[in-house]
Amino acid sequence: MLRAVGQALFSTGLQNPKYTAGDKKEQDYEVRTYHDTKWVSTAVSGMQWNESVKTGFRRLFKYIQGTNHSNVKVEMTAPVTCRVAPGAGPACESQFTVSFYIPEEHQDNPPEPSDPEVFVEHRKEFTAYVRTYSGFTTEDKQREELLKLMESLQRDGLQYVDQPFYTAGYDSPFKLTNRRNEVWVLKEQE
Repeated sequence: MLRAVGQALFSTGLQNPKYTAGDKKEQDYEVRTYHDTKWVSTAVSGMQWNESVKTGFRRLFKYIQGTNHSNVKVEMTAPVTCRVAPGAGPACESQFTVSFYIPEEHQDNPPEPSDPEVFVEHRKEFTAYVRTYSGFTTEDKQREELLKLMESLQRDGLQYVDQPFYTAGYDSPFKLTNRRNEVWVLKEQE
């Protein structure tokens, strides 16, 4: 019981997807190769990142609370990722795919979602450039950090995919200090 409360309030002890760390460049980003894993995901169309992530999070939270075909509760994990495929223009909807990493004990056979808007996603191994920042995040803050990451990659002459990009949050909304957020861009395939 205390572990569950600690996880919910302080985001401690949560499983994370495994990755192999590459070089940490100039202290402003790092290179990670994430292993082949399964995630539970949901797609949301919207104009605003925050509202879309809230909608997606609620769907996925129901899944981990046992609203799945097996009626199995699944441990919360971190990070909550959001794949962002920006709309064609400023007044166009973007496509957001909100995802929870499926814990190790369910990787081989994750509970099948009962909500038709929730699906199990198999992410093959991928390499991402990652910029970490603290505090409560906003859409403006993410955009600012994403631009800083892209500027650093351009400075270092590295090839990357600019769209879609990912946001990653590691903390419960109840955690007030030492918050961890990230933006990811994928390394361009060689």
